[in-house]
Amino acid sequence: MGKGLPYWVYRAVRGLVRLFYPSPEFEGLENLPEGPCVIVGNHAQMNGPIVGEAFLPGRHVVWCNGEMMHLKEVPDYAYEDFWSRKPGHIRWFYRLLSYAIAPLSVCVFNNALCIGVYRDARITNTFRQTLEQLAAGARVVIFPECRTPHNRVVYEFQDRFIALGRMYHRQTGQALAFVPMYVAPELRKTIFGAPVYYDASANAEAERCRICAALMEAVTELAVRQPRHRVVPYLNLPKKEYPMNLPDEDGAL
Repeated sequence: MGKGLPYWVYRAVRGLVRLFYPSPEFEGLENLPEGPCVIVGNHAQMNGPIVGEAFLPGRHVVWCNGEMMHLKEVPDYAYEDFWSRKPGHIRWFYRLLSYAIAPLSVCVFNNALCIGVYRDARITNTFRQTLEQLAAGARVVIFPECRTPHNRVVYEFQDRFIALGRMYHRQTGQALAFVPMYVAPELRKTIFGAPVYYDASANAEAERCRICAALMEAVTELAVRQPRHRVVPYLNLPKKEYPMNLPDEDGAL
């Protein structure tokens, strides 16, 4: 795996982020349980992870794409996820940039409060590390959006993480709380909603569908309750294509 660059580089990057990124105002902190929980929010491009890692109060860890933690895997993932929709005549630049950022990515994500998430057999390590963090009292922050639009606020949530509820119950006998979170960079706010608790007595598939739908709806409701503003979407779209949290009176976005 390797850390790519010395640890002080990570500390410098984190310090610069905290210095220049607008500190968010947190609302709804009373909805966070005192003990461990899973916080589920909109990605808002890099804004969600920045808020989650650098500003969220209390002991916490953030799920991140495991590819960003491995030097050989960063370029393909970064290019496809961040820049593949750039105009064709400049994509060559972003392809080179995807290689240039690899050492910094490996340094940052391996030193930050992160747990790598994978799409192969390594996912077992993701769940093991996550359960260890929950057992130690930490909050786990997850941004589960994929590329399929759901509504003007969120994209569809990938739902494999909800299996943590059943695993946690088997380990502790307690119901795991999933707390919805809406990150609103334009408002410089992050809002938490009421937790949704996993019901281990229910059918696992039905419970996964229920909680996933409830979280998408809750994050959406948190957004539409705010003053009218532009939502930063999961995909790296031009700013002129950012949707509004509320339509105009005539129904336009």
